[in-house]
Amino acid sequence: MAESLSENDSDQTNSSLNKFLSNKINLAVVGLLFVGLFMLAFGAGTFLLKGSSSKDDIKIISSEESASSEAGEIVVHVDGAVNAPGVYKLSADSRVNDLVALAGGLTEDANTESLNLAAKLSDGQKIYLPKVGESATSGQVAGESSSGLINVNTASESQLDTLPSVGPVTAGKIIASRPYSSPEELLSKKAVGSATYNKIKDLITVY
Repeated sequence: MAESLSENDSDQTNSSLNKFLSNKINLAVVGLLFVGLFMLAFGAGTFLLKGSSSKDDIKIISSEESASSEAGEIVVHVDGAVNAPGVYKLSADSRVNDLVALAGGLTEDANTESLNLAAKLSDGQKIYLPKVGESATSGQVAGESSSGLINVNTASESQLDTLPSVGPVTAGKIIASRPYSSPEELLSKKAVGSATYNKIKDLITVY
């Protein structure tokens, strides 16, 4: 009789243990399922956020590149000894040589001794390329105006060097700070000092 009771108690104990373990396993499975769903949702949300951020970045870059492209252009008028005089649009860092190429090249009667093909161009500028027999008084030579003033936007280093108190170093600073919209910008851009500016202000132009 005692042995029978002991066996019953043992069976009940085993049954309770099996139920307890089964419940634990079920809870663990449910927990893992919830964890898996949470990780899936978190991953999907992160992916969508990254995708949205990438699209925004692309739009911003495109806008900046477009604005930069428009700001990097200048319009210059060329006349004189070129095959196709007119108004041309060029990149902001263009030189007289680039303008001549766009205008179909120099004519046979071009006065090449008076030209500085390496001179830098500025927006709104007019360049007159002289013909043989023409001088600075009969046309605007690159680097000089029709009145004989030195154009600080296009003059070569040797032309700038003819100005009072302007040597190779100062001429280099003037060239590096181009373009200028007014002679006073030589001061604001610190290309020359006030003493030098007062000596050259009546001898220079920006057009």
